Amino acid sequence: MMKKRFKLLASTALALFSLLSCQREPITVGNGNSPDGTGGTTPTVGEGPVCDPDSVYFEQQLLPILVSNCAMSGCHDVASRRDGVILTSYDYVRSTGEIRLNNPTESEIYEVLFDSDPEDRMPPAPRAPLSAEEKALLLKWIEQGAQDLYCEAACDTSAVRFSANIVPLIQSQCQGCHQGGSPSGGIRLDSYERIKEQVDNGQLWGAAARLSGYAPMPPAGTGLSACELRQLEIWIQAGAEND
Repeated sequence: MMKKRFKLLASTALALFSLLSCQREPITVGNGNSPDGTGGTTPTVGEGPVCDPDSVYFEQQLLPILVSNCAMSGCHDVASRRDGVILTSYDYVRSTGEIRLNNPTESEIYEVLFDSDPEDRMPPAPRAPLSAEEKALLLKWIEQGAQDLYCEAACDTSAVRFSANIVPLIQSQCQGCHQGGSPSGGIRLDSYERIKEQVDNGQLWGAAARLSGYAPMPPAGTGLSACELRQLEIWIQAGAEND
């Protein structure tokens, strides 16, 4: 039964990675322009299909939610594949067989978000449930055919701010794992002070830029986009202010 397959046990949901551990000038891989001066992995922002605000883009919008809330070590990553379910890529998500294009609200991957049993709900207690907006995004993706669409949003780096740029980034890419009473790696990223601590010790940039010696953040998928990395870099280089 699929509900059993999607059952997540909070006691095993602790990730094993440490953390965690576009533009003034374009930067490329390993050019030494990273905040710590060691060379980063930030790619140059390219040109791709323009994003349609009415479409859901799996890699950019939905996968970060699944990775942050479900596909961590002990649950639905490739190594753990709890109950045989892996949620780290488009192909894995589509192969679950529980996406009903003809009746999206009855898709198991969507229904488990509302289960009244805390252990059957995805993600399980004590982790916070997905927000109403995140649930709506998943449903909209299914309603649109559960496609693997790609686009490239305009990258505005003229005025990067913590509240406008960094908070949404951390919320979508990190907080599913790094919040609450049992955060992955013992690291919480649910306040400015906690985020700033990881900036100061180099973990946030090292993990986001996937530098050697750091656990990549997020651990699955292709990581942050070129634009997101450039915005993060600009904010850190400007002093990582709470603005």
